[in-house]
Amino acid sequence: MAIYRLLIAVVILLMNGVADGLSMNYYLMTCPFAEIIIKNTVNKALQSDPTLAAGLLRMHFHDCFIEGCDGSVLIDSTKGNTAEKDSPANLSLRGYEIIDAAKEQLEKQCPGVVSCADILAMAARDAVFFAGGPVYDIPKGRKDGRRSKIEDTANLPPPSFNSSQLINMFGQHGFTVQEMVALSGAHTLGTARCSSFKSRLSNFDSKNDLDPSLDTQFARTLSKTCSAGDNAEQPFDSSRNAFDNDYFNALQRKAGVLFSDQTLFASAITRGIVNGYAMNQAMFFFDFLRAMVKMGLLDVKDGSKGEVRNSCRVIN
Repeated sequence: MAIYRLLIAVVILLMNGVADGLSMNYYLMTCPFAEIIIKNTVNKALQSDPTLAAGLLRMHFHDCFIEGCDGSVLIDSTKGNTAEKDSPANLSLRGYEIIDAAKEQLEKQCPGVVSCADILAMAARDAVFFAGGPVYDIPKGRKDGRRSKIEDTANLPPPSFNSSQLINMFGQHGFTVQEMVALSGAHTLGTARCSSFKSRLSNFDSKNDLDPSLDTQFARTLSKTCSAGDNAEQPFDSSRNAFDNDYFNALQRKAGVLFSDQTLFASAITRGIVNGYAMNQAMFFFDFLRAMVKMGLLDVKDGSKGEVRNSCRVIN
């Protein structure tokens, strides 16, 4: 396994040595302990609360899909502006305090050097590793954005999307069908709130109207979860804190929590990819890390297009 992880790291290093003004060794001279500080901060947090791995990974995704990977999801709302983080789509995000803690340490070591966007990207990468997923390196050098508006979160894929809609939305960001399914595998970590899947249960009492993509027994499980209210949480798979391929096995059993999960198996276009990942975890890991590196390069801001925030929550 150690050799496998090393080979993956080498492949990613060769594939993405320099991109969009970024580099693997961006902080080598200006803040050489940046990666260690971030990794240790994430490790300490996850040892205390393993569920935060899902929060960091989801936060990075929600950041990159809105205005690019620029740390905009970290900005607090002000009296005159409601920021991304206060959108209904982002209210369940967790782990902001981990980014704050890493930033505080970095500002003491090398003030004004390491961007919040890079901290979030590295924290998500480290969260995947500490949860048992693949190890990979990412280019650094992103700058922080100066815009964070609630209306921009309309560009996040809702849990009601079918496979065609997901393919179209991810395609607009340059992702292939295979990469979209691989990135969806991030749901191997974490939970979903009842409010995001209760619509699938609206006709649960009527067998004729039950969603055919949803296993009847699993529908009972979801219904029981929702009996505790809209904020009740249901794990995406049976190993909520472990990064593995169990998510895809769940889809094969018609036990996907969200409609946007189960549609990947229900659709003939994506079913073969799901089956492949369910059978071969190593293939899922490899495709996932490549897609993550690619996602981390979405609309990167460099030079004067961005800044390095003093606090991740406030624009300079």
